[in-house]
Amino acid sequence: MVSEKAQKELIKLLNGNKNFVNGTPNAKNMSIETLKKYAYHQEPYACVLTCSDSRVVPEIIFDCGIGELFVVRVAGMTTGPNVIESLEYAVKKLNVPLLILLGHDDCGVMKYAKTHYPEPMNDFSSILKCVYPVLDKKEDINCHNFFAKQHTIWVEDYLMKHSVIINEAVKNSDLYIAKCHFNHDTGFVETL
Repeated sequence: MVSEKAQKELIKLLNGNKNFVNGTPNAKNMSIETLKKYAYHQEPYACVLTCSDSRVVPEIIFDCGIGELFVVRVAGMTTGPNVIESLEYAVKKLNVPLLILLGHDDCGVMKYAKTHYPEPMNDFSSILKCVYPVLDKKEDINCHNFFAKQHTIWVEDYLMKHSVIINEAVKNSDLYIAKCHFNHDTGFVETL
């Protein structure tokens, strides 16, 4: 169930994405004054887990400024202990009501995994360990964007199974997880 607070924040971010697409960004919190305001504390209203890809910049895509988002970036939006604990910090210590899982088009990790599956994981093993389960479903679809979307769904399931903090926050309606996908051609973020 989506809390009123999480729904409000998700709508704010999706409206910010429309600003980005329309070329009318209006983020105000992008100055030294804002940074000074948050010099000794932070109050982000959402956490975003996304890829390290240089084309995927949540603050720009969602038209946000300093202090608005707690962003965790890792190649392929993959998960591991440090990533999970970073998200847990946002949920437990910063009390964010919204966690966005933001996959994207043309993900190099998805391409690499699809090309090399099911080879043994010698290079990039911790990354591929998080992507291979999606490829293991035997679908014969060559669309990397399809797998990126499936991976986003898998990440939510993984977090719910491997984080007591996130699982309990979702069950208590203190946290909503929004699965999203960024389209490079349009700039739009779609919810899955």
